[in-house]
Amino acid sequence: MIRIVDLHTKEAVDSRLRPSVDLPHHLFLYRNMPEVGGIIHTHSNYATAFAAVGKTIPLCLTAIADEFGAEIPYCPYVDNEGDHIGQAILKHRNRAPAILLGSHGVFAWGATPRAALKAAVMTEDVAKTVFPAMQLGQPAAIPSEEAEKWYDRYHHRYGQQ
Repeated sequence: MIRIVDLHTKEAVDSRLRPSVDLPHHLFLYRNMPEVGGIIHTHSNYATAFAAVGKTIPLCLTAIADEFGAEIPYCPYVDNEGDHIGQAILKHRNRAPAILLGSHGVFAWGATPRAALKAAVMTEDVAKTVFPAMQLGQPAAIPSEEAEKWYDRYHHRYGQQ
């Protein structure tokens, strides 16, 4: 469920339901990541499993290179007081529009709410593939220069215009 919140008053535009308890973290990210127009926070099973054991989702699939351009980083556990979560996300993020919060879940973002949702869904999707791959062995990393080719193609030349 999406809650639309006035960023200045911090009040829900549609007051039938209260905003998430994570609203302060979202507001911190909006203030400190001006390119972001949407944030999604999930506790999706596979991606949160990576967060629970303190692992990144490695850059080992072209789907990860396409959407994220890098591994999906892990951020060690922080409490939910004040701006701790937002500060930790800023400290540990990379170019990927998602991060795994230790012992917590996933934060994903994008230029629009739709892009943030796509990043959240893609985070869970690749986690579902990488997890069994790790049971079979060590997934082979995609070199960063190759990942850049996939990322550039996906973000600048792929799909309908």
